[in-house]
This record gives sequence, C-alpha cells and structure tokens, in this order.
Amino acid sequence: MNQDLITVRNLNKVYTTREGERIHAVKDVSFSIREGEFVAMVGPSGCGKTTILKMLGGLVRKTSGDALLNGTPVEGPRRDVGIVMQSPVLLPWRTVIDNALLPIEVRRLKKREYCDKARELIKLVGLEGFESKYPFELSGGMQQRNALVRALILDPTLLLMDEPFGALDAMTRELMNQELLRIWDEKRKTVFFITHSIPEAVFLADRVLVMSPRPGQIIDDIEIRLPRPRDRDTMSLPEFGRLTKAIRDLFGGGQANL
Repeated sequence: MNQDLITVRNLNKVYTTREGERIHAVKDVSFSIREGEFVAMVGPSGCGKTTILKMLGGLVRKTSGDALLNGTPVEGPRRDVGIVMQSPVLLPWRTVIDNALLPIEVRRLKKREYCDKARELIKLVGLEGFESKYPFELSGGMQQRNALVRALILDPTLLLMDEPFGALDAMTRELMNQELLRIWDEKRKTVFFITHSIPEAVFLADRVLVMSPRPGQIIDDIEIRLPRPRDRDTMSLPEFGRLTKAIRDLFGGGQANL
C-alpha cells in the first residue's frame, strides 16, 4: 500500500470580519491521502471545502492544526503542488503554450528546457495543434485543459482541483471527467478534487470525503470500490447508484449504510 502523501490533523480556520465577528469556517478536520490516490470532497456551499484546498496549497494560512505534505508543514505556495480552479484564469494575451509555460517564467527557470515538456502535456490533454491559439479562440473545456497543462508543467507531487468543470455544460463536463481519469491513469498524480456534484465525485474518486455545513467537519469518508478504468457504463452500475444515494442521504438527514 502506498504511503500517505497528505496528512491533515485537527485543521481549523477562523476568519475575522471587518466588524470583528469570528467565523469558524473549518473545524477539527483530519484526513490523509495516499500517494497516487484520487480523493474527492463534497459538501454544501460555504462548508469550507475551498478553504481546505487553499490551505493545502499554501494559499491560505491555517488558524490551528497541521497540514503536512510528505511530512513537511505547508506554510506557503510550493513548487510540488499544482492547482486548477473553477475558472482557468488564462492570460488573454498569451497563447496556449505561453500560458502553459507561465509558472516557468514566474519561477525564473530556463524556459527552453520546458518547451518540449509543455508540448508533450499539450498533446496529452488533447490540445495538439492549438499551441499558438489564444484563450478567446478556445472553448471552455479547452481552456481548462490549458489550465491543467499549466498545473502539471512543474511535475507536481500533488494536484489540487477546485470545481474545475463546474462552469461547463453537462456534456462537456462528462467528457472532461473521462479525460481527467485518462490523464490521471497515465500520470498517477495524487489528486484532491473539490466538487458539488455527488455523481462526479463517485465517478472519479477512490474515496469521497463528505463535509457538514459550516463550521465544516468531515462526517464520512467513503471508499469507492467501483472497478477501473471507468467509463460511461460505470454510471449505470447498481453500485454507482447505491453510493450516490448513500451520500445524498447524508445531506438529507438519513442514515446511510456505508
């Protein structure tokens, strides 16, 4: 069994508003993610999912507790963590390949040493032939593929994804889910994936962490034993339906037999 890459222990985040009110966004959250594992997190809006992801990415400071990557505390942004947000946030004046290479320039690395890798990743995500296109010339799904290349260019140990396909139409979202699993199967990155979609979480993940309303706490950690590789037929399996219903029942106040 692979060792734990991520260890989160009693993680808390408290925000203070301008009026001085303290808001407990994340309360005593603990979980681990093994190397190469795909873990999804679901929960109601405002439960702290994105806050947890940003703490793991070093974008938001914790109030208390521990967030460790390979045994090292996460204290700020790290080269070994790639992040894909709901909006691709591509620079409109840069082409596909130039957007992909942006982290290289920001870190003042030698750009020419990463050009071949950028082209390999562009091919991997299905954007070959679009290297010189600008964001306005790409569909929403293609823009997110470009964002994924940018997140992978430094070969991160951990890939954090916050509702990356939430703004896409249903058909494109389904296609992107299948593409993500194809890429994950090839690269075997450790993935922490935030989503509001229970079926999406069950389709993608090895485990689904279920969050309570704010202050966000983990109320269940559900192992997904659906066979891999997964495709559209996976969503027709009785076990897929059972798992999605069980998670919905947690939000509806029902007792799920997991």
